[in-house]
Amino acid sequence: MNIAQTKQIDIVDFLKAIGCFPTKETACAAWFRAPYREDMTPSFKVNKNRNIWYDFGLARSGDIIDLGILIYRTHDISRVLKLIENAAPGIPVRARTFQPSSEGRNETLRNIRTGTLTSVALKSYLTSRGIDIEIGIRECREIHYTCHGKTYFAIGFPNIAGGYELRNLYYKGCIAPKEISVANTAKTALSCCLFEGFMDFLSYLTLVRQGKLLPPCRQPDLIVLNSVSNLSKALSRLKAYKKIYCFLDNDDAGRKAVDLLREMNTVTVYNVMEAFPYYKDVNDLLLNKKRMP
Repeated sequence: MNIAQTKQIDIVDFLKAIGCFPTKETACAAWFRAPYREDMTPSFKVNKNRNIWYDFGLARSGDIIDLGILIYRTHDISRVLKLIENAAPGIPVRARTFQPSSEGRNETLRNIRTGTLTSVALKSYLTSRGIDIEIGIRECREIHYTCHGKTYFAIGFPNIAGGYELRNLYYKGCIAPKEISVANTAKTALSCCLFEGFMDFLSYLTLVRQGKLLPPCRQPDLIVLNSVSNLSKALSRLKAYKKIYCFLDNDDAGRKAVDLLREMNTVTVYNVMEAFPYYKDVNDLLLNKKRMP
């Protein structure tokens, strides 16, 4: 199995196959004792809908491959994939189900309120992603809203059209309109740094603050696409720069976006993430979470 196929293996079924059974299970979630450490009180939760896990004891989350790294105590991804496949040969892969777009889901969001990021739970989520809390509070907002009569809250990252990207441990969506975000804009900036999502943007700022990453130039504009599919919305703005430093994901979509920008000819485009081929994105670079490109 390759990485994409392995990620479709149901985590709950995998844990049961290796002898770890839930202490509590509902239609949406299952609780376990963490399978890779001593855990007297079950603090390991699997979100069945998203097929991800969260360890409340370590404030750490991930997919089945991240789990395999911890269980088998190796960062050799090829070995992890093989061990997972061998441990659960009879488990069918999860069917891919249709999910409405974030814009479609936005129609059910009501009573939207924004404020300063103060929630302990949301700050803890940022910490689990390695984000500097001061940076998170400065760049993001706390959004409260209702959906189908229930109240929720999430980290909100504003875009140039008044909408927000929404993120918490269990949800990834947006408040329309869906648009790009622009930060640190200087009237005379000739260069910009381009990010796919705001977690990569926050990770970049954190790495710079920690002295682990040098800005590619002096006072660049910082642009977040909020989805690589938004690239077309940013093209007119990007054409105004002399240099674009791309911090896009190390995947086919990210590389195709870089190639498209290079076709503009009037702009010099650098694919910064080529220097970090074993990291999927900037947040993985911040967390030192290596994987095969």
